[in-house]
Amino acid sequence: MLVALRRDLHAHPELGFEEHRTAGLVAERLSEAGIAVETGIGGTGVVGTLSAGSSRRAIALRADMDALAMPETAERPYKSRFEGRMHACGHDGHTTMLLGAARHLAKTRKFDGTVHFVFQPAEEGRGGAAAMVADGLFRRFPVDAVYALHNMPGLPTDRIAAVAGPQLASSDRWEVTFRGEGTHGAKPHLGRDAIAAAGQFLAQMHAIVARKVDPVESAVVSACALQAGSFEALNVIPDFARVGGTARAYRQAVRALLETEIGHVAAGIAAAMGIEADYAYHRNMPPVVNDATVTAGARAAAAAAVGEANVLTAFPPSTAGDDFAIFLDHAPGCYVWLGNGPAEAGALHHNTRYDFNDGAIPTGMRYWIELVERELRAA
Repeated sequence: MLVALRRDLHAHPELGFEEHRTAGLVAERLSEAGIAVETGIGGTGVVGTLSAGSSRRAIALRADMDALAMPETAERPYKSRFEGRMHACGHDGHTTMLLGAARHLAKTRKFDGTVHFVFQPAEEGRGGAAAMVADGLFRRFPVDAVYALHNMPGLPTDRIAAVAGPQLASSDRWEVTFRGEGTHGAKPHLGRDAIAAAGQFLAQMHAIVARKVDPVESAVVSACALQAGSFEALNVIPDFARVGGTARAYRQAVRALLETEIGHVAAGIAAAMGIEADYAYHRNMPPVVNDATVTAGARAAAAAAVGEANVLTAFPPSTAGDDFAIFLDHAPGCYVWLGNGPAEAGALHHNTRYDFNDGAIPTGMRYWIELVERELRAA
């Protein structure tokens, strides 16, 4: 039944804040199991609440529901039915595993306390976690700890990595617009070349990580968009050139350093070339940093689910981001990696051929169940 559900979700992907069908299925399955449900949290978010015993301790388990705006190129019976939309990160699997665990826990109730099953919309850069928090998630559902799970291609499906400290980087956007003075392409001396400034900036910004960031730290600054001039007017040097990209770090101090130094490089080049530079840095998501105490509990649950030998206590953090980090501003938590099996033909996350491995569903369910029964241990 769970495999069929996962494949149904895969065939019907929905983008962030558009997960109406997915949220409806989640709410329906939770209600059928006797779990109290609240919908519309942060737009299309769903929270199921299950209590047993008399303990006041409460925890939250989070699964993301949204898909990505990209085509699915692999042929499979449950391929996306919608052009330009696909589950390329495994959120269909995350939703399925948490639903399965919730329904099992509703039957057995071998715990003492309250567990909130949080089905989050819009994780893929559209601000779903922030929307749920703004809608009172932690005020309406107060918790002592919060947990998340994400699949990881390349790890066997019976492996879980539960590691304290940084797991995912901050994810920020930056933009620089160089404003010069346009002129004829044959007479560059009569203008102020914004494109030349952008080129200098692109070359120099890589020195920020190489020369400004402590070598024992990790950071990324990448230019991902460039806009200037027109291919319909290749004899015109334009008035402006716009560059944008992303910055990533695992510590807030390094994040702040990147924000400052990108601006310094842009301003310095603009001054040297006699033009103006407009700079904007947008902080999107903080880094995901696992609490040591909460992670120790998650690690014990993982060992019970898959065996001590299959729990990784050291695993390299990813420079990708996840807005679960915003939840961690409100409660200590732990984000674990669940094996998704081999990356078939190199199909990692956000690849047009990616697919969640259904063989990981039982492992993920066992982990969630063990976590609840251990963290909310009945007397």
